[in-house]
Amino acid sequence: MKFGAVPLDQAEGAILAHSEQVATGRLRKGAVLGADEIAALAAAGYDHVTVARLEAGDLHEDAAADTLARALHDGADGIGLSSPFTGRVNLIAEAPGVVCLDAAAINAANAIDSMITVATVPDHHQIRAGGMIATVKIIAYGVPSAAVERAAESARGSIRLATARYATASLIVTDVLGGPGDKGAEAIAARVTGLGMEMAGTATCAHDALALARAIIEAPGEIVLILTASATSDVRDTAPEALCRAGGRLIRFGLPVDPGNLLFLGEIGARPVIGLPGSARSPVLHGADWVLARVACGLPCGAEEIAAMGVGGLLKEIPTRPQPRRGPRG
Repeated sequence: MKFGAVPLDQAEGAILAHSEQVATGRLRKGAVLGADEIAALAAAGYDHVTVARLEAGDLHEDAAADTLARALHDGADGIGLSSPFTGRVNLIAEAPGVVCLDAAAINAANAIDSMITVATVPDHHQIRAGGMIATVKIIAYGVPSAAVERAAESARGSIRLATARYATASLIVTDVLGGPGDKGAEAIAARVTGLGMEMAGTATCAHDALALARAIIEAPGEIVLILTASATSDVRDTAPEALCRAGGRLIRFGLPVDPGNLLFLGEIGARPVIGLPGSARSPVLHGADWVLARVACGLPCGAEEIAAMGVGGLLKEIPTRPQPRRGPRG
């Protein structure tokens, strides 16, 4: 691609590099200069103008962005593409779910030519319908088509959207005298419906292993969520013990995500069971969001995957429980 200032009488057919003011308004950068545009620039007193001109083997920014975006998409379910504009195409979620990325493939595409870029949300990011998953941006007005093809092949099929594989979830709330009751149930229900599932019901029982075991067995949802009146402090505490008495098994207690450390994950038969800490009563981003989203969408979420959530797992400091800080050592 050629780029630079040229005499106005040599600019026809080139791409305007910078927006310019003329009598009728602004000629926007990226516009292809025709006879009318040349005349308007001349009337405004321009004798030179900065332009880009594609050479043999170059691809226009819009065509390049479209080519790369379609390769990233590669027929993925639940993802739509915007129309190319100013060298940009966005990949948009058509349903709620979890974004799954091949980071190495996307990095390889970004390394081919600095004018060819792909930016995405983080891997395993939970997204709503209509949310932007990724944007392809071609920085120059044109890039070598060979580089675009290399980037497209490097990144082909590297973006997917996992959607809910379960239709329903149940919430069991345990209660004690003077406890929080069902406070926070609405926030938890919003997490469920935000993934495209439905709440099969909310039940309350005593904070007792036998009572909770019965409630787990009777819960109608395909996923069972437990919100206890008292925090789970050990694998032998009330909620994990109730899961075992109900015939289920504990997969992991303890989450390296804050807030969310006291979450546990288990299963009873084919049904996942998630024990929620009290901090999940708040609607703010929480480790429970990460675990529930992966479980609901059928993504791997066992002990190994949970252990790997620690890097990036410090979601926020909680002002309601400030901790004393030590100053730097001298």
